[in-house]
Amino acid sequence: MKLFTQPILRQLATNGRAQEAVRGTPKEIDFEPVVKLFTPDAGAIWLLTETCPHDPDIAFGLCDLGLGLAELGSVRLSELAAVSGNFGLPVERDRWFQAKGTLSEYAQEAHRTGRIVA
Repeated sequence: MKLFTQPILRQLATNGRAQEAVRGTPKEIDFEPVVKLFTPDAGAIWLLTETCPHDPDIAFGLCDLGLGLAELGSVRLSELAAVSGNFGLPVERDRWFQAKGTLSEYAQEAHRTGRIVA
């Protein structure tokens, strides 16, 4: 299964362009995650909302490498494709993921519970 379908990549790019237009202002956008990625054998989770308009290989989102320390930040999509878990299983996309809140809401919940709940 492909990590990113064309519709997912288009939405990430659309969100990135919208965010760039308001970055650094009070109008910054708190998007709902577009995609959830995970390692089936290591507990790592990434909830991604947008890609950089100048470098579409860079995505922004909420990331937890399976240590219970979720952080907002950037990640390279090409690096995610190369990651594998404890037993060598690659990163997968949660095909059934439907966002139920904004990225900041997921981050608040993760900081409260010690893990990303998605």
